[in-house]
Amino acid sequence: MILLDTNVVSELMRKKRDSRVIKMYDPPHPGEILKELCLNPLGISITRAAEALGVSRKTLSAILNGRAGITPEMAIRLSLAFNTSAESWLNQQAYYDLSVARRKDKEFKVERLAAAS
Repeated sequence: MILLDTNVVSELMRKKRDSRVIKMYDPPHPGEILKELCLNPLGISITRAAEALGVSRKTLSAILNGRAGITPEMAIRLSLAFNTSAESWLNQQAYYDLSVARRKDKEFKVERLAAAS
């Protein structure tokens, strides 16, 4: 099992924020966070991480490259492997998904609803 202390994750995220301005409306994909703040600092290959997580290399690669999202099951796997919370991974995914959807909100054909008078 690969363990990453939550204090280490917090420190890595702080360093990442300090080195790059993350705009609130353009959060990174959780796969980028996983790669840059968890795998790279530990020198863990995609193949080794996939083995440790019990998933295929293809599955992990899709997440790391932003072609797939973090599912609840993957969030639990990541929380166990890196000693983090599953909720933090799911929150990152939800925040990312919401930012992607907001970029298209002008295309939505929605009528505002109000209470009948």
